[in-house]
Amino acid sequence: MPSLASTTGPVLIVGTGLLGASIGLGLRAQDVPVWLHDASPTALALARDVGAGTIHDDSAPEPQLVIIAAPPDVTAGLVAQALRDHTEAVVTDVASVKGVLLQELQAIPGTDLSRYVGSHPMAGRERSGAAAGSSELFAGRPWVITEHPGSDPAAVRMVRHLATDLDASPVHLDPVDHDEAVALVSHLPQMMASLVAARLTEAPPESLALSGQGLRDVTRIAASDARLWAAIITGNAAAVHTALSEVRTDLDQVLHALERAATDGPMAAGAAGAISGLITAGNEGARRIPGKHGGARRLYAEVTVLVPDEPGELGRLFSEIGDIGVNIEDFAMEHSPKQKVGMAIVSVLPDAAAGLHDALTQRGWRVVTP
Repeated sequence: MPSLASTTGPVLIVGTGLLGASIGLGLRAQDVPVWLHDASPTALALARDVGAGTIHDDSAPEPQLVIIAAPPDVTAGLVAQALRDHTEAVVTDVASVKGVLLQELQAIPGTDLSRYVGSHPMAGRERSGAAAGSSELFAGRPWVITEHPGSDPAAVRMVRHLATDLDASPVHLDPVDHDEAVALVSHLPQMMASLVAARLTEAPPESLALSGQGLRDVTRIAASDARLWAAIITGNAAAVHTALSEVRTDLDQVLHALERAATDGPMAAGAAGAISGLITAGNEGARRIPGKHGGARRLYAEVTVLVPDEPGELGRLFSEIGDIGVNIEDFAMEHSPKQKVGMAIVSVLPDAAAGLHDALTQRGWRVVTP
């Protein structure tokens, strides 16, 4: 049966980590022929085994599209090689740094960049490798397309088709604007999560036993691949430096306020105001983060339910909420050390909260009243 995708194969994916394997899985689900290449035979075999594509060899037909899914520090060389080796193919990459990459490519003599279009899907997970891949990794996520002035419009269309075939939302940005944006919304959060988590390395066990969901939320992405992120951060050094410098300015103000409070007491002039000002600014910034489906962020009511730590209980809760006729807008799960229940925090539209609270209580659930 012919593919329903706009992307026409064959597609060659160079690099079979999380992103490369996920792209392959998404295209193969739509019957697009995919060939795989990776410098690591083990990674390549794993990507093949999970169904991301076929290992590229001398019998492979010439690709129409080549996707470089490698770390940023080797991407430019691989893009240039793909342009030389596959003279009719459009070449894109999914590296998280675009401006520096384009400069590197422009500095390689004899490189025809008309068939090159940079791109960057804003998707990922803490886990890496093909085993963590998913055909739905990009669904509903922005996919930034960073064409340059010399990009062939047909090549831009092909990369846009790739994004839409994987259910992503194409967004067009200048490469430099892209790097400044991701420094703020992706690279800075990674650095802050790692900075907080690094403070825990020598924390006493009795302190860590008090950990709550706030700490887990802040440090979740601190489990990311260190080598990959070192390449990403250094590749976008200027923009990340600017973002971190602005954080340092705010942090210096907080430190000065705390120093006054530590010396003169909590009532020291200006101390509480400085802390309150930072928290208020954080409130305002958080409200600007796009909400569900990329629209304006909405305020939801939270209904907290105690869920026994037993197989099937969380699924039963979700099923019963569906039976009640309430849509779950967001969800979080909190656990307390040594407790045999978890707290399921269900976010719903405010008008539905009271009815959901009563209906779940009637069905025997322990609902926590604020």
